[in-house]
Amino acid sequence: MAEAWQRPFCGSLRPEHIGQQVELCGWVRRRRDLGGVVFVDLRDREGIAQVVFRDQLKSQAETLSPEDVVRVVGTVVARENPNPEIPTGLVEVVAEHLQILNRAETPPFVVEDRVKASEELRLRYRYLDLRRPEMMANLLLRHRITFEIRRYFHEMGFIEVETPILTRSTPEGARDFLVPSRLSPGKFYALPQSPQLFKQLLQVAGLGRYMQIARCFRDEDLRADRQPEFTQVDVEASFISEEDIFALIEGLFHRIFPLVGIEPPEHFARLSYAEAMESYGSDRPDLRFDLRLADFSGPSAECDFLPLREAAATGRVKGFVVPGGAAFSRKELDTLGEQAKELGLPGIVWMKKTADGVASPAKKALGDAGVLRFLQAAGCQDSDLLLIAGGPEKTVLTALGQLRLWCVRKLDLLPQNQFAFCWVTDFPLLEWDEETQRFYACHHPFTSPKPEDVELLETAPEKVRARAYDVVVNGLELGGGSIRIHDAELQRRVFACLGITPEQAQQKFGFLLEAFRYGAPPHGGIALGLDRLVMLMAGRESIRDVIAFPKTTAGNCLLTDAPNVVDEEQLTELHLQLKP
Repeated sequence: MAEAWQRPFCGSLRPEHIGQQVELCGWVRRRRDLGGVVFVDLRDREGIAQVVFRDQLKSQAETLSPEDVVRVVGTVVARENPNPEIPTGLVEVVAEHLQILNRAETPPFVVEDRVKASEELRLRYRYLDLRRPEMMANLLLRHRITFEIRRYFHEMGFIEVETPILTRSTPEGARDFLVPSRLSPGKFYALPQSPQLFKQLLQVAGLGRYMQIARCFRDEDLRADRQPEFTQVDVEASFISEEDIFALIEGLFHRIFPLVGIEPPEHFARLSYAEAMESYGSDRPDLRFDLRLADFSGPSAECDFLPLREAAATGRVKGFVVPGGAAFSRKELDTLGEQAKELGLPGIVWMKKTADGVASPAKKALGDAGVLRFLQAAGCQDSDLLLIAGGPEKTVLTALGQLRLWCVRKLDLLPQNQFAFCWVTDFPLLEWDEETQRFYACHHPFTSPKPEDVELLETAPEKVRARAYDVVVNGLELGGGSIRIHDAELQRRVFACLGITPEQAQQKFGFLLEAFRYGAPPHGGIALGLDRLVMLMAGRESIRDVIAFPKTTAGNCLLTDAPNVVDEEQLTELHLQLKP
């Protein structure tokens, strides 16, 4: 094998290499001149090696600057003063030859983990940012995770198949990225939001077990954990049930999470969508802490505080206990009230015990005894705070779910280095939108309803539950999937619930409906967000930290200045004309 592939990385040197002559290539991290000796920290993707230059090489080494690219040949020796802070800290390389391969100008920021540069500057010079050890470690971890995922599914009998990137536009919730066709004027391809229909068609084809590390595209508003182009671990299989998917993904997590020292439980917790919303105010519950929502509709209906009594009569009254929340200042309680209003609530009612009795904005109407009854019903301790809100059920649940997280962060109640895994199941199949006065699919239109709810499709579609499931870790949805519809008639009935006419269904999904006529097997699957998964395992706050060349929240690539204008000639070839 060629010598280049046998050359060690700087960060791979260990005591077992002592006495060996090695060739190292990398970037100068730092140079230190100590009298008759020059020390250089040489960096590559695997880490740092200390190189010692003496005698005739000393003068050449003194010319080195940070980020110069060099090649060094030397002998590995034991360090006189070991550095326990780095993996190579027991050894160093005494240089015998130095070749300067390329000089570097002074970079716009220091290439170190404790970088002071703004994220905008780092994204503009992403190739420099990626040299930082923590950023390179993120990419290496992503590779290890992806490699292990592929190996796991190979062992489980799955076949990796690449599905088209240029396809047709089909409604899946977000806006499509459109690509004009030069050969078919006026027609457009769409970049896939997911390989959903193709992976279902592969099941009709008889592939049986499919997986793909798939690139997907969605033209939607961005945030810390979203990008216009992203990667998902796409999985589909025939003749399986929800339980089979649960076992498959739990097995995968048992394989990959130990890469970062995390051992998932043998079986993940399970909550129905209704249970998750009722107890945590979220379909992505963070089970690392409790703070469950409790129902106060009963006592509110009989109390003398008009806002709670009216809310109990027309909606729901829910609340939760904040351990140690009695320490919140009046300013913090006012902030809580403002947060509640931003989340759609008329306000928040707080109650707590004090040295003088009780305190609450509802005290005047309820009296001390009335406030105390609420506190006792909630099981409040002297240091606790009770928060209660009333209104329409969905608004109350989701708002309290957000306020619950706000309180946990404010009081630093979030356990560190702890991971809570769960499945959320039995989602509604459809969701009613008041603005458009129509139903939308909660997951996508191809999700199968639960067999016992099929008869409700035409009479009470809002009550139909889906054979859908999400896997959630620490309040982060890492993936979602479902058992799919494989019967053309049932698929048409679901389309009808969504307001898709038979003509529209044939126009947009005729190829799928036709495929179902030729022996479509029962099938289902799941898609895991790889970027989000790596972000969680790497302990990062943003998926931009685990993607080599990410976009900003405005969808821009600061490195290449994309998106950008194109030549008039290119537009003409595509039969396009820009409006002024």
